[in-house]
Amino acid sequence: MVKITPNPPRAEDLSAYTTLDSKKLREAADRALNIHLSPTPPKPDTQDGQVFTVVPGLNTESVLTTLSETLASADALVSDLTFDLEGSRRHVALGIQQLIELAKLLANRALDDLELADSTQ
Repeated sequence: MVKITPNPPRAEDLSAYTTLDSKKLREAADRALNIHLSPTPPKPDTQDGQVFTVVPGLNTESVLTTLSETLASADALVSDLTFDLEGSRRHVALGIQQLIELAKLLANRALDDLELADSTQ
């Protein structure tokens, strides 16, 4: 007797697909969905009346560098002002300048420590 339908194709060996980790597959699918759907980032939390803010996610080195430069500017301003003052006002201005110098030393030390930590890694 003649067979009317052909034999079905042979099944391929699927053993390579049975070892896939479902957790990794799920993570890959989530990453792909996040890229294509691109959820909007949450609105930054700001307080009423707040004029300035530090950018979220800014690295510590950038923050310390900006702090050091700001303190250097404040030091220059107070130093210039101090030469125009006399008496107790001059002593107050010199005290402020000394506090700024101490803050600059601390900021520069923190920057140096960051550089040391980066170079040892």
